[in-house]
Amino acid sequence: MQLSADYLLNQATLDVAVLPDSRLHLPETVLQFGTGALLRGLPDYLIDKANRQGLFNGRIVAVKSTNGGDLSAFREQDNLYTLCVRGVEQGQISEENSICSAISRVLSASSQWAEILEVAASPDLQVVISNTTEVGIQLEQDDVRQEPPRSFPGKLLAVLLARYLAFEGDPARGLVIVPTELVVDNGSKLERIVLELAHRNGLDTEFIDWLESANTFCNSLVDRIVPGTPDPTTHQNLEAQLGYEDKLLTIAETYRLWAIEVPPGASEERVRAALSFHEADRGVWIQPNITLFRELKLRLLNGAHTLSCGLAHLIGCRTVSEAMQHETFSVYMRSLLLAELVPGIPYAMDEKTAQRFALDILDRFQNPYIEHRWLAITMQYSAKMQQRIVPTLLHYYTQFGTVPRYMAMGLAGYLLFTRPIRESEGVWYGEWAGEAYSIQDERAGYFAELWQSKSAEALVTIVLENRSLWGHDLAQLPGLAKAVSTYLTQFITHGPAATVATFFTRPESVSL
Repeated sequence: MQLSADYLLNQATLDVAVLPDSRLHLPETVLQFGTGALLRGLPDYLIDKANRQGLFNGRIVAVKSTNGGDLSAFREQDNLYTLCVRGVEQGQISEENSICSAISRVLSASSQWAEILEVAASPDLQVVISNTTEVGIQLEQDDVRQEPPRSFPGKLLAVLLARYLAFEGDPARGLVIVPTELVVDNGSKLERIVLELAHRNGLDTEFIDWLESANTFCNSLVDRIVPGTPDPTTHQNLEAQLGYEDKLLTIAETYRLWAIEVPPGASEERVRAALSFHEADRGVWIQPNITLFRELKLRLLNGAHTLSCGLAHLIGCRTVSEAMQHETFSVYMRSLLLAELVPGIPYAMDEKTAQRFALDILDRFQNPYIEHRWLAITMQYSAKMQQRIVPTLLHYYTQFGTVPRYMAMGLAGYLLFTRPIRESEGVWYGEWAGEAYSIQDERAGYFAELWQSKSAEALVTIVLENRSLWGHDLAQLPGLAKAVSTYLTQFITHGPAATVATFFTRPESVSL
């Protein structure tokens, strides 16, 4: 049997959390641009959870903005889907299955635009959510009178205009708009683009005033790994366990974070009331400033990934969870996080908050259900090193004035990983232990030239001095060049796995 509303009504018992039938007819209070896995695995999950607790009492009209993809599964399953949450919490395996019923309808922007504008004019509507990828929040010339407008900001502007006209500019009918695209200050950027489009479309001054004053655009940060539809074998096994077929079955990790920023001058009380689902889950934060969460994610989660990825791949660990099972590399990752990245965060915060966040990260890294491949994390390795690591490295030196040896080891791993051996059709390849891998880094050609003509020691100094690479002359940091050079030489001579193993069993053998 396939998952559907009728199927649920005819099942006396199900080993899965199901929303009571009385809650399947809640008003449509949310308009959501996007139907992807991240939205289903985080915002929609949180709204469904809050509905179960009677804290939100609203459902979602989801908009399929692009022509790609098939909506038939949503129609066949009455917009129901199973979310299988898998992960590790406080060192223990955690599993949860729930049938999410937060979505009431899925409408196609290309063929059902008139219905979408009817939703815009509904007195029940309070919130707009989006995830249209980073490309979605960009300014392009657009006609708000097209059916539909081409861009996401154009579609949002048309929705707000329809609402303004339907309620004759009533300031109480403005919306709370929360984009979740992975763009810094996504809400502020989206608001600027929408206002610019309003001017370019020659819309009335009164409407533009209402657009600015009655609506609240919130910056937000989302963090949850949602791979989406599992591989065929896992999908089949989960359906056998659940007892029904589900074409929309989605997997997500246990950890979840949705930090939402109330913009200056906006009413925090109004935002909290509109987003009352925040009361249902500790992973939702509504605050006047979410920089703390951005810094924690960037410096700890992303920073640990970046400093570990090349070295982990060279050691032979293919996924993050595999690395956490490695006897010595798991010690490296834990030490890197807790001993250096936490105290090196270049942002004033409570150390206990950072420590808790780091421990959550270690749980996430251990998750055996998420196949997060190190090779994928190495994409644009150099750019990530500059953005994620350099500020932490500099702050660590300011704080302690000593070499952060785990960061230095990660830098050495980065240099060894980006040692190109050959080029084919514009792609550079490295090689270790007889296995080739692609170096997807715009600086690969630069490293190829250096490795052909320089010793490891000379290369380290030249690279660390390169201000265009780091934005700073890192060779000026006392002892850093020597430490990186020592580790790099040890990697080349004895191999990364043996070097890391020796470091954590006999650290004096890898002296600086």
